[in-house]
Amino acid sequence: MTDPHLQRQDKVIPIKLPPQVIFKDIIGHGSAMQKIFRIVEKVADSDTTIMLNGQTGTGKGLIARAIHMASGRNDKPFVQINCGATPEGLLESEFFGYRRGAFTGATADKPGKFEMAKGGTIFLDEIGDMSADLQVKVLRVLEEGEFERVGGHETIKTDARIIAATHRDLEEEVQKRNFREDLYYRLYVIPILLPTLKERKNDIPYLVSYFLKEFSRKKDAVPAKISDDAMKILVNYSWPGNVRELRNLIERIVVLNEGEKIQPEDLPENLVAKSGHQARGKVEVDSDGISFNTAVSEFEKALIISALEKTNWVKNKAAQLLKIKRTTLVEKIKRYNLGKNDDSE
Repeated sequence: MTDPHLQRQDKVIPIKLPPQVIFKDIIGHGSAMQKIFRIVEKVADSDTTIMLNGQTGTGKGLIARAIHMASGRNDKPFVQINCGATPEGLLESEFFGYRRGAFTGATADKPGKFEMAKGGTIFLDEIGDMSADLQVKVLRVLEEGEFERVGGHETIKTDARIIAATHRDLEEEVQKRNFREDLYYRLYVIPILLPTLKERKNDIPYLVSYFLKEFSRKKDAVPAKISDDAMKILVNYSWPGNVRELRNLIERIVVLNEGEKIQPEDLPENLVAKSGHQARGKVEVDSDGISFNTAVSEFEKALIISALEKTNWVKNKAAQLLKIKRTTLVEKIKRYNLGKNDDSE
């Protein structure tokens, strides 16, 4: 017979999952993502609405799922719907379901996402793309926790925890009257801003390694190594598409690459150019020729300026970066007539 003291009659105690399970699909060794992980752990056990802001490809869906997994709802459904990818005419029925005969083709009752997420979490991705009419109905769910199916009259209660996300500036959308102000304040109880990949460059080598292993495993191949020069290009690139763009690139490389090591020439030319890197072996001499000494001098000058700017023109530190003596650096600064108003040491 079970000891009654070991039972909880009021509710089931949820299993507390360890961080390695909660964040297993998210690479984040740098301080920017570690900060996000700490916020997730703090907000997970509340039922408060959470708003995820971030550019496309920053991993809003992964963070939403991590919040669910870290919460006491982790044994209940996690239901996701992309408001921007779902046709406007279908979005309401996707949210709330419909009754048989509500419209042509509705041959049977169908529950919506809010019903399917009962007891769990519903993730409304790209919520800034919703129409004004649907915003009103979502606001009602947030305020009253209830709705009706399309074509139905029965009021249905929901206790799903809502996590929303958008790449838009909703405050600006409110000012433009594209987004309801009352819904905005209902959503922005706990806002979380996800960093761009450009803001977390320290994570890029880890992400590259992770994706190389992932796609090589699918190809049933040994993961290729990546050269230092190629990695520098990836780290210095701005990544407007964020982690999603990096993931797609690595998949492309794994499919097309036949060597054991990924070199700069294996990367897309536009990416190499935009990273500010000149790949070795790519310098061309046109038919008019080129002044070797001038080209070398310009390259040397660019290196010196880069080192000085990175060290705020502290010559000792700049010389260390360039692995030359300070006196040598000072001579070259004078030769190229480089200078700053102050004379930092």
